[in-house]
Amino acid sequence: MAVRVNQFAEWKQQGQPVAVLTAWDYMSGQMADQAGADMVLVGDSLAMVALGYENTLPLTLDEMLHHAKATRRGVKNALLVADLPFLSYQTAKTDAICSAGRMLKEAGAQAVKLEGGYARMAETIHYLVESGIPVVGHVGLTPQSVNQVGGFQKARQVS
Repeated sequence: MAVRVNQFAEWKQQGQPVAVLTAWDYMSGQMADQAGADMVLVGDSLAMVALGYENTLPLTLDEMLHHAKATRRGVKNALLVADLPFLSYQTAKTDAICSAGRMLKEAGAQAVKLEGGYARMAETIHYLVESGIPVVGHVGLTPQSVNQVGGFQKARQVS
């Protein structure tokens, strides 16, 4: 049975854990789906692990669309979420909706993921959701901020 975005809110209320895996192409999407993932993320980390970039910043929206389309063909049951790459959503709300809309229309994503959690993204997220585009937030390692935070840093263990 295909997973839908509204199920995640129900699962959270029930305290049910979810399985989220990252995939970047048909085969990895198919494997994640067959393994029973609830959500498959086409992450912008593909810039480094699949395309050989030093970080995620050079990744274009067209490259993300290409990989999201391939992953969609392999994912039949899990919710498919696609990252919006650097500067495809930060410049203006209209850019965000155009980029996110392309992910849903062209790639078959069912939600998009934005990096951050910063207060300045709240208005953009609200705009997307009000337009019918589900958004997954991102906390923790923020690779699109590599230049701002001084590189990739190990997470510190909190005692």
